[in-house]
Amino acid sequence: MSRFPKPHTELQSGRATFRFYLADCVDVLGTLPVSSVDAIVTSPPYNLGIRYRSYDDTMPREEYLAWTRRWVHEAAGALSAHGSLFLNVGAKPTDPWIAMDVAQAVRGELSLQNTIHWVKSIAIEKALAGARAGLAGDLAVGHYKPINSRRFLHDCHEFVFHFSPDAHTPLDRQAVGVKYQDQSNVSRWRTAGSGVRCRGNTWFIPYETIQSREKERPHPATFPPKLPEMCLRLHGLERLKLVADPFMGLGSTAVACAQLNVSFIGIEMDESYLLDAIERTRAALVQRD
Repeated sequence: MSRFPKPHTELQSGRATFRFYLADCVDVLGTLPVSSVDAIVTSPPYNLGIRYRSYDDTMPREEYLAWTRRWVHEAAGALSAHGSLFLNVGAKPTDPWIAMDVAQAVRGELSLQNTIHWVKSIAIEKALAGARAGLAGDLAVGHYKPINSRRFLHDCHEFVFHFSPDAHTPLDRQAVGVKYQDQSNVSRWRTAGSGVRCRGNTWFIPYETIQSREKERPHPATFPPKLPEMCLRLHGLERLKLVADPFMGLGSTAVACAQLNVSFIGIEMDESYLLDAIERTRAALVQRD
């Protein structure tokens, strides 16, 4: 393991090693051994003018996309032949194309294998859910950021683009599957022997309710650990030896790896976020043990 660059902090838990780098992701990704990373789950800055502590989120669009191609090129070099890059990208109503632009920027380096829609809030009408769902009334669950506008709807979802080297990466679809509502399908379909089916590409994963954003979620753009956990389970835990997040933020991917006992490399350029991520990972390791 000496081939890896020296990290800011390293944690050990059983066979899993957690390395944390205080650096620009491009500087670290290019030093990782070729084909050493099995999966990357990350969410880069969206270039939407979000106020980060140590990063200017207002690049000219072409400069931002060129930077995207640069870090993805380095990430692709570190990714294994059957690896996965799960790339979470959001947008805003006045700039709806950014997620698609980012996906297009990655196109020259990796193949788009799946497009997952991360649903953060959803409303389900009782009548549309059907009697089998057993709803007592209409249901509205999850959290969203209200938009006060006469033109735009509340934004309740983000993209998770699943890239791989050649779009032939095998997945463990039943690892994040859902039970058949009609159990007669279990005997009807040959692939239904486990009692679960593929979840599909719409994932409802709400944020946890918090009391203070400043204390509990000080980073302006995070995803809940459940999102990277599901991505990693979908990739296949038995094929995961090393996971990376080049835009670690508060460490949600690190926390998921701690819960799953998978080795991890995290890169973050803001020391405050880095230290928070390390502490969250330590807490997750203690809780797991």
